[in-house]
Amino acid sequence: MTTIQNAALSQTTIAGDRLRPVRIWLYLLAFMVLCMVMVGGMTRLTGSGLSITTWRPISGIIPPLNEADWLAEFAGYKLIPQYDVYNHWMTLEDFKGIFWWEWIHRFLGRMIGFAFAIPFVVFLVQKRLTRDMAVPLAGLFLLGGFQGFLGWWMVSSGLTELTSVSQYRLATHLTAAALLLLALVWVARRMRPQPTEGRVTRFNVVSIALLLVLLVIQIAAGGFVAGIDAGMGYNTWPLMEGKLIPDGLGAYEPGWRSMFEHGLTVQFNHRMLAYFITAVIAVLLFLQARKAGLGGVHRWLVLIAVLVLAQVGLGIATLLSMVQIDLAVSHQGLAFILASSVCAYLADLTKTHSLGATR
Repeated sequence: MTTIQNAALSQTTIAGDRLRPVRIWLYLLAFMVLCMVMVGGMTRLTGSGLSITTWRPISGIIPPLNEADWLAEFAGYKLIPQYDVYNHWMTLEDFKGIFWWEWIHRFLGRMIGFAFAIPFVVFLVQKRLTRDMAVPLAGLFLLGGFQGFLGWWMVSSGLTELTSVSQYRLATHLTAAALLLLALVWVARRMRPQPTEGRVTRFNVVSIALLLVLLVIQIAAGGFVAGIDAGMGYNTWPLMEGKLIPDGLGAYEPGWRSMFEHGLTVQFNHRMLAYFITAVIAVLLFLQARKAGLGGVHRWLVLIAVLVLAQVGLGIATLLSMVQIDLAVSHQGLAFILASSVCAYLADLTKTHSLGATR
């Protein structure tokens, strides 16, 4: 190894040691976002999302502390259509059961804000972050704050006319959470000092980037399935209404509405996209194994294939169980883990400061 190579490797090692706490911090934030997504799934599945009818970003961190506080929260809930139509039978104790899920969901959002802001300032003081790193990280903080706003925007859609939140806003909120998680994983992965191992081609990069886009679209599609409770019907597999392609698709006018509002069409699209993603993974595995092997950075592809199969299995189990809560939440969480793994793979493929990678 030449003197120049030794010097470069030494600088890489020093940078890696300096950024190690930052990477750990980002991965912890990503884990917190994943937890928040799964709690959000529980909130949706237990019908708890509209139990808190006000948005108090600061004072809302304190839950009801006495009977008067609880009665005030319950009185606010009694004013919305969901209570009148579905939950007018509720007692105060029943209301507490749904209140806590929504409160925990919002509490986690606030904790993520603190978990970002405090270490960020500490790392700036310690000079672990260059300007080029600090600016994107500040952007992630703003994205997290915007996600909180989107959450309230979603909730507000169910407070006056609807008995649940708008599926359009729910899908937007869910997709924004996915993008936040992926951004955290991307930034953390790009800080790794280790070189990319193995041969990387343009085909690898483009195909995995397209796969990531497909997964984000599928997460959004899952948001529409959840938003209109499309998973509660057509609970057979592999057929729907006794057919692979059921009658009655695209029943609404104009036609585009069916893709987002018609239960049969929404669930059918979600299924078909899952099949397509599985086929794409199978093709990528075959081509990569045939051309250059699955060693080095391409080991990610094996893990991704396993996760896809597990996700398909969970999706089918969720459907056949008529959306059993533990299965449905696991299905949602695994979707985010799968997308994060593909994002990490793409980040490794596109590292420009790697040592020893062949392009």
